[in-house]
Amino acid sequence: MALRQIRVDGDDILRKKCKEVKVVNDRIITLIDDMLETMYDANGVGLAAPQVGILKRIVVIDVEYSEEEDSSIIMINPEIISRDGEQTGDEGCLSLPGLVAEVTRPNHVVCRYYNEEMEEMEIEGEGLLARAICHEVDHLDGVLYKDVADGPLRSVEYQSEDEE
Repeated sequence: MALRQIRVDGDDILRKKCKEVKVVNDRIITLIDDMLETMYDANGVGLAAPQVGILKRIVVIDVEYSEEEDSSIIMINPEIISRDGEQTGDEGCLSLPGLVAEVTRPNHVVCRYYNEEMEEMEIEGEGLLARAICHEVDHLDGVLYKDVADGPLRSVEYQSEDEE
């Protein structure tokens, strides 16, 4: 596994539509492993392939990170098939470091996707998981959260672990 460079706002690749994954090979498995490592290293809860410069429809999410238990979700070719409810809150992105904006998202989503064995799966998400799924699937279509924000971007300072 290797850390990959996270592309930041202004990089053209973040605005492109990703291609469907037709087959999972060793390169795709390596990409997924690298995406997970990169997301955890950056303290993120989600990461989409275009954020590391790859135009493939792959996202990784982990809203319950625990070193004792693998709670990561790997989605290949995800498609949100149902959304309902509403939640509004601050949202950030590893591709827009140090910034947040208020975004309204569905509070509940159902997403169909494929796992690493290309088996069709379905997941229901509420709250933060629903928000993360919507955010990451948007990335696959070249949409950033600032495009759907209810208000302006704001600077935010994160405390270091020593200050917490």
